[in-house]
Amino acid sequence: MRILVGTHIDPSIRERGDMRAWTQRLFWFARPGDLLIVCCEPDDAFVDHVLAHIGVKRTELTVLVAPPGTWGDKLLDPASLTAPGFVETVRAALGEGGPDAVTEVFALWPSAAVARLADVLGVADRFPGAVFFAQGGAEIGNNKANFRALAAAAGVPILPGRVCRSRGEAIEATGALLQTSGSGAVVVKQAHNGAGVGNQLLVRDADIPTDHVGARHLHHLAPGEDGITAYWAERWAWASGDGRWPVVIEEFAPGADAVYSEHYAADDGTHPTEMGRLLYVGRRLSHQVVPLDHVTDQVRAMLLEGGTRLAEAYRAFGYRGHLSADALVLPDDTVVFTEVNAQVSGSLHIYQQVAHHIVDVTAHPRRQVVEYHVPPTWTVPDFAAFLTALEDLGLAYDPATRTGVIVSMPAIPLSPGAPAQFVFCIAYDPAQSYQDVFAQLNEHFATLPAGTYDASDHVGAGAVSFSS
Repeated sequence: MRILVGTHIDPSIRERGDMRAWTQRLFWFARPGDLLIVCCEPDDAFVDHVLAHIGVKRTELTVLVAPPGTWGDKLLDPASLTAPGFVETVRAALGEGGPDAVTEVFALWPSAAVARLADVLGVADRFPGAVFFAQGGAEIGNNKANFRALAAAAGVPILPGRVCRSRGEAIEATGALLQTSGSGAVVVKQAHNGAGVGNQLLVRDADIPTDHVGARHLHHLAPGEDGITAYWAERWAWASGDGRWPVVIEEFAPGADAVYSEHYAADDGTHPTEMGRLLYVGRRLSHQVVPLDHVTDQVRAMLLEGGTRLAEAYRAFGYRGHLSADALVLPDDTVVFTEVNAQVSGSLHIYQQVAHHIVDVTAHPRRQVVEYHVPPTWTVPDFAAFLTALEDLGLAYDPATRTGVIVSMPAIPLSPGAPAQFVFCIAYDPAQSYQDVFAQLNEHFATLPAGTYDASDHVGAGAVSFSS
């Protein structure tokens, strides 16, 4: 028996909203006999969809909903995991075998609260890295400022940049980097955020191509030092989390491709698990493709070498588990690394379960898998409507051809009446691409004008735009 916990980044590090849909990715990792802990009653239609694909029966799993905390059922409150009543519920769910039957504790986010739960249950030795995570190690491993120091120490190539801990440092670093940057632009990064949501691109040339960049926010700098000073007067609080975290400022690399190399760090070493590509549209993460394609052997070797060095560096300070080393392939085919996500990334279920377990992309004929975020122009009312459309269009996954659509997470609207936001996978023949399948779905669901949302909006209308 394994204990699987549907955590997300601790709210003490970064505030999150409704994560019910995203954390139900946990079901992709389920095996017969597992105990799953989630923040809400799972979406039955989604769970049935997942289990049918991975060959696990609902009766073979035990699912517990953690007590609602500060965020209700929208996010698992770390404190709920060790509430005495819930701990006893977990003990009872372990059955006659008790703690001795537990073979592993697995968490989407390696919270200190998960380590405390494992400890009180007497299974801390089955939560890899428990002693590190119990002391707040997850924050250390997922901090972009820490990444730059660790990458430099490991001899891994990174973009020119600075880690700044004050507004004055940020003003000075921005000016210096703009003087040396060939693009005349820099990227500002929050220490804790993902998928480009915590990045802002500062540009002086309004014509510079930015659509493909993972930077949700865009700012056109006014000329001279006054423009830089004015920017940081407005944005230091946002970038630093009201002064809680350092801020990373890097040179912008125009025309680069976003890729990643994932690894697993264990007590006895590390090993690579997969490589993939990230694609952005309107500066939003749009889709990702596995396995990695359209790169030279030299690029693949540099990505693997740098990713392995980073995985070993993170393992050396105590991190255990899956991690993703994100990188850019520059126009001259050199590779530079941009961050490490020391957690179960949004890619693990795509390659581990969908690509390799369900589709078997390496079998003949070869297949690839792309996962799309539902574009903000789509109107999908619920999970059932999406599945019905797949059947009507003949796009549902077909095991015989090993092609078609598999939905990666439940379609849960974030507010009443709002379109659902979720992700879905397309398994396809690389000789035919995935564009046709996406085009059919886009024609069916794209009912909102393209200009309805600003790229800086998180999801849906009404979010604050920081473009200027």
